Amino acid sequence: MRVWRIVPKRRYSQAFSGDGARLFGGRWNPPGIRVVYTSATLSLAALEYFVHVSKETRPNDLVSISLEIPKNVRMEHVSESKLPSNWRIYPAMDELKEIGRKWVKNGAAAILVVPSAVIPQELNYLINPDHADFKKMKISKPNPFNLDERMFTAKT
Repeated sequence: MRVWRIVPKRRYSQAFSGDGARLFGGRWNPPGIRVVYTSATLSLAALEYFVHVSKETRPNDLVSISLEIPKNVRMEHVSESKLPSNWRIYPAMDELKEIGRKWVKNGAAAILVVPSAVIPQELNYLINPDHADFKKMKISKPNPFNLDERMFTAKT
């Protein structure tokens, strides 16, 4: 299986370190927990990136990177039906961060499959870079990636 991530080119070498999530936390992890956020498709990765930037703050040197996950790597799944009805609110609730913290601390699976808050019918794949199975995954070379300018144009 292939999952995707978009990062500024200058951060490519750290794209799968989990340090950004460790420093700042995310929807599915509190600060202090290393997690790498990836998406099932490149288009979802683009939308996940887009919701965090504006025309003024977006880098102009983005790259897309895929990660190949072997079939024998164990995954845990979080079903949307088991989440609170308001799980998509921003900022994310602590209950979701606790799910990610427990998954990392448990260590049973290298990947946590979660619904996307941007498009709940699609999936994001959280990677634990400290899990032994992470070494089985193959990171691709970066490819230039640009968000279409129309995404930043307000329609009146």
